[in-house]
Amino acid sequence: MTTTDKTIVFLSRGIDDERATVAWTLANAGVANGQDVTVFALSAGVDGLRRGAADVVQMNPHDPSMKDLIDNFMDAGGTVWACPPCSALRGYTEDQFIDGVAITGAAPVYELIAGGAATICL
Repeated sequence: MTTTDKTIVFLSRGIDDERATVAWTLANAGVANGQDVTVFALSAGVDGLRRGAADVVQMNPHDPSMKDLIDNFMDAGGTVWACPPCSALRGYTEDQFIDGVAITGAAPVYELIAGGAATICL
């Protein structure tokens, strides 16, 4: 088994689900601990990546807002990818997402996994 300092967080929950905030919290913890973390948003997870969508989302009053979690993650060097079919189904284009989000297919995800990346699914 190969081990790396890479982690992929699969985010399938939308802005109306507390588990989306949990995914961003886990992603932030990873980058804070030296991990190279990629969030791969799929299904409803792509909804929170649209400009302004996460600006007023705070599922738990004890946690930072979703916007702050996303901003902190990206400012710390985290990578955010959006699933192409999931984005297209909703009519989203890359220019509608917050800066730094790339619409990226499954091949790079599998490359990270083949290289030993840990995976977290929410």
